[in-house]
Amino acid sequence: MDPKLSNQSTHQKGNCGEQIAVDYLLSKGYSVVCKQYRSRRGEIDCVAQDADGTLVFVEVKSSQGKAFGNPLSWVTPHKQKILTKMAQQYIKEHNLMGVPCRFDVIAIWGEKIDHLKNAFFAV
Repeated sequence: MDPKLSNQSTHQKGNCGEQIAVDYLLSKGYSVVCKQYRSRRGEIDCVAQDADGTLVFVEVKSSQGKAFGNPLSWVTPHKQKILTKMAQQYIKEHNLMGVPCRFDVIAIWGEKIDHLKNAFFAV
């Protein structure tokens, strides 16, 4: 179990998991454009840019163990729809029409980090 995630509230664990994901992305050569982009629709955990210029909308899921299954599977079709609408709003607000983009999910399981690129397509 990752000591950074133990003995914390759910909100604190989420924030900690998001910071672990940001640190991971930076170590892989991504630049972080925005953390916790919020609107009335919800939140995108992280907006990053890949080395090739692709805008990446990242959903982060954290778990201390495998009791509730693979965190990568926790991004339901409903959540995908919300993330898609939020990404469209972000693109419009920042005048990024035509910029290539994708949706990734990063799962943090204790000490392990799984990064699923192109986790889903805009719905």
